[in-house]
Amino acid sequence: MGVVGDRIGPVRSRDRFLHGETFDSTEGDVRSPILSSWERCRLLGLSPDRSDLPFTQDFDADGPLVRAAAPVLDRLQSIFAGSRMNICLADGHGVVLERRFGDKALPRHLAPIQTVPGFVFAEQVAGTNGIGLTLAERGLVQVYGAEHFAERSQSSACTAIPVRDQLSGHIEGVLCLGYPYTDADPALVPLVRRAAEAVERRLMEQSSARERGLLQAYLEAGFRAAANGTEPRDGSPLAMAELLQSELDQSDRSLLKERATELMSSARRAATEVPLSRGRSVTLVSRPVTSSSGVEGIVIEALIPEDTERHAPAPAHAHADAAPRPPAPAPGMVRGLVLVGEPEVGRYAVAARRRLELLAEAGNRIGTTLDVDRTAWELAETAVPRLADFVTIDMPEAVLRGEESPNPTAEMRRTVVHGIRGDCPFYPVGSQVTLHPTTPHMRCMTTGQPVLEPDLKAALGWIAQDPAHAELLLAHNVHSLITVPLLSRGVLLGIACFYRSQDPAPYGDDDRALARELAARAALCIDNARRYTREHTLALSLQHSLLPRGLPEQGAVEVAHRYLPAETGVGGDWFDVIPLSGTRVALLVGDVVGHGLHAAATMGRLRTAARNFAELELAPDELLTHLDNLMVRLDREEGGDLPGAASTGIVGATCLYAIYDPTSRQCTLARAGHPPPALVLPDGSVSLLDLPAGPPLGLGGLPFESAEITLPVHSQLVLYTDGLIEDRHRDIDTALEQLHRALSHPDRAPEDTCRAVLDAVAPEHPGDDIALLVARTNALPADRIAAWDLDADPALVGRVRAAAMEQLDRWGLEESSFATELLLSELVTNAVRYGSAPIRVRLILDRTLICEVHDASNSAPRMRHAASTDEGGRGLFLVAQLAQAWGTRYTTGGKVIWAECALDAA
Repeated sequence: MGVVGDRIGPVRSRDRFLHGETFDSTEGDVRSPILSSWERCRLLGLSPDRSDLPFTQDFDADGPLVRAAAPVLDRLQSIFAGSRMNICLADGHGVVLERRFGDKALPRHLAPIQTVPGFVFAEQVAGTNGIGLTLAERGLVQVYGAEHFAERSQSSACTAIPVRDQLSGHIEGVLCLGYPYTDADPALVPLVRRAAEAVERRLMEQSSARERGLLQAYLEAGFRAAANGTEPRDGSPLAMAELLQSELDQSDRSLLKERATELMSSARRAATEVPLSRGRSVTLVSRPVTSSSGVEGIVIEALIPEDTERHAPAPAHAHADAAPRPPAPAPGMVRGLVLVGEPEVGRYAVAARRRLELLAEAGNRIGTTLDVDRTAWELAETAVPRLADFVTIDMPEAVLRGEESPNPTAEMRRTVVHGIRGDCPFYPVGSQVTLHPTTPHMRCMTTGQPVLEPDLKAALGWIAQDPAHAELLLAHNVHSLITVPLLSRGVLLGIACFYRSQDPAPYGDDDRALARELAARAALCIDNARRYTREHTLALSLQHSLLPRGLPEQGAVEVAHRYLPAETGVGGDWFDVIPLSGTRVALLVGDVVGHGLHAAATMGRLRTAARNFAELELAPDELLTHLDNLMVRLDREEGGDLPGAASTGIVGATCLYAIYDPTSRQCTLARAGHPPPALVLPDGSVSLLDLPAGPPLGLGGLPFESAEITLPVHSQLVLYTDGLIEDRHRDIDTALEQLHRALSHPDRAPEDTCRAVLDAVAPEHPGDDIALLVARTNALPADRIAAWDLDADPALVGRVRAAAMEQLDRWGLEESSFATELLLSELVTNAVRYGSAPIRVRLILDRTLICEVHDASNSAPRMRHAASTDEGGRGLFLVAQLAQAWGTRYTTGGKVIWAECALDAA
């Protein structure tokens, strides 16, 4: 989402869409109905900057819809008097029939397209807008700013709702409220719903001229038949029932029964035509009837064309005397009984259809995310105002964390409060909810069944919970309650409470059944979200436990790091900083393919292996080779080479490994399918290092290659995983350009660089993990390094020892001379005796005193336990006792035996 100028809504997404980019609506940048409408507009070839719309004068300006809506529009105009509200009524084809304005002077400042009836706002010609989208989605919609397809509508918002024929369910028109987006108000939704319902009620009270003519003809024929004492030609009111069975298919019969039920609910004389399959139609006629016992009801009879009479069965006489004598049919028509009953039955059928529509809507609106809180809100938003005026939802704290609550009644917390207005004094969100055993809330939790309280004034258990609070709610006309447990897979996740205040009728059993169905659907979605939250938390905890808890002490580089988990699931990204011998340091970033617990566990195994290989002083290319072999073995262990074995989703990994030596400022790097690092020089220039790519880990058998560069002091080496620069909403070149700009400040500390890079480059909603490691290089001063070259001559050992003691005196380490002298004697003597020339001795003064002896031999010394009769074999044992660490590393020209001695070792 974003705002540009006077536009609001998904501006950036819309701009990307108009430039041809495609993206998935599940990512949340654009609402699914809006994105679907945009796609349809693109397929139609519409242009967003086109301002002309079709105009027609061929519309009924005084038709049934306009007459039914006129008082409602008058009322809306009075409500919004003086405001910038644009009230619009359109027909079922998107043609504007009437315009009203809160401010009567407003039309003088608007274009004719926004003021004059006759313009067509159907989606196929006007693009995404309130009227067109309502007709396309067949439900209430709200469109904000940049969600409109046309440029002319970018500064406005609208709330639109279809107006239906309550008997047929057909959309007769659209009621749309347009306003500046700054005037948006949540109260507009229930207001426009009530307005549309008022128009629908008035439509139901009207009859078309054709319907009145059919009805009048039917009544006149009935009066004539009664006056003449004649019988209708079909001989039986039940003939139509048999005709339906023989002539109409199942879908036609169901449609006819549905329309007859709707007609019955009107409780008045009426007629309507029902189109059937194969081009046929039937006219349904309703009239009142009174039984001999005085019960008043409605008879629904069907008029069918006379040519169908040839297929009618023989007259049936059963129950003929029980049925009222119908009037004679109109000429050319045949009549038969379809349905007889009380009007209230029809009203129940209409209400049942509305309940089914709400359940269908709930299936689309509840569970759009894997977030527990959001799913609970979606249940409340679906129920208000069509089932309840207010909804509260309470859930245990453990459920909000993704766990199962061992005692949900003791840790219930208010999670949602939603209603038609915000002044009703329910307990606020976040408050602890303590429930007494007598409350309907506790009853529904203990029984697992919904509890209905039709009259809260008489609900003593509810009042006893908090009499003062109950009195406040009753003062706001809250009078009826349904509490429903949120149960899924036998786990109690919370309770949902539905309150009624505006409708004077109390809740009934049908309402309770509807609330239970809504809660059951929501509970399943909440449980899915809870399980996802638990798995995500476990994976995230595992991953954090496998990542470095802190950075080791070392002086080669100044380091800062960041780790950002993906929103959709934990991945396998990692980083590490590993101190090596000779003041060197290893920098490592990697990325395991896949997400979830398995990826995190594989990352932990790779990181541990990488640290172990680094301790062996392997060169970067050799270390990657060992990791590659490990990935191949892991894949085999998981069944990757077995026929029919289940896949784990882990198919490889990428890695970048670098070793920096502050004594020479040399950096050796190698990568395995990983993005190259960025190098920031002290002058501010930024570049991506051109390293041999290398294959990803896990392919096996392919070589890796190292590269060596010399880094100026205080250069910054930036290592990262692909989640930083790869995003489906952004071109990778754009991301790299953003990275270059964010890094072009060499005076920043590594911590500030990390922050700047994430702020400028990281996606707003990361779809993959991000690991970032920034290292600013240091160099060891030359006066803290001393080196001597000598031949393989035992007589030279004493000279080197003496020179080293002099160097220690210059460094002020006289107290370390004794231990250092013993170390050097043993190391140099071993090199002279068992190694080969050239031999080089080096002392390094850093956090410790480091002694290194290099020779050209590849044979490594081995410490062993010497027997009492052995003349030798104790040298390395003595070295191990005097040094706090020692070891061997191999170079291209031989090996180095090193030992570290604490500065206070003496």
